Amino acid sequence: MKNWIKFVISIVLPQLAGLAGALFTQTGESSWFQSLAKPEWNPPSWLFGPVWTTLYILMGIAFYLVWKSNRDEKIKKPAMTMWVVQLIFNAAWSFIFFGAQRMGLAFAEIIILWVLILITIFLFARISKTAAWLLVPYISWVSFAAILNYTIWQLNS
Repeated sequence: MKNWIKFVISIVLPQLAGLAGALFTQTGESSWFQSLAKPEWNPPSWLFGPVWTTLYILMGIAFYLVWKSNRDEKIKKPAMTMWVVQLIFNAAWSFIFFGAQRMGLAFAEIIILWVLILITIFLFARISKTAAWLLVPYISWVSFAAILNYTIWQLNS
């Protein structure tokens, strides 16, 4: 497969996961989310779209760097598989938190997501240090999101 096709697929896949998650994310004025108590440090709703779009682009570039590398498939395949698994967990969080409105379960899920991202970073680092570093903003944001998820859950228990 040509590298430009790999690049397009790598960029589109996380955007599709984000779109899937966005289908369950309703934060409008009359939404369930707006009725929840939130901490003072809760970011404005408009910030999440640009942040996630940027993170999904970085995730896609990282995946592309691993996919196009000349490393042995025995090293690449587990890294690429873990990236896909964490991407599925990423999309699932929105369904659990916003769709099912299960804040406690969403918190447990985001902790698993965080671990999966960390494993992905370590696996990517064996192939491309740049790919691994491109995931650092992602795990940082998910760390913040986990704290926010937990705080909202506790404020609304």
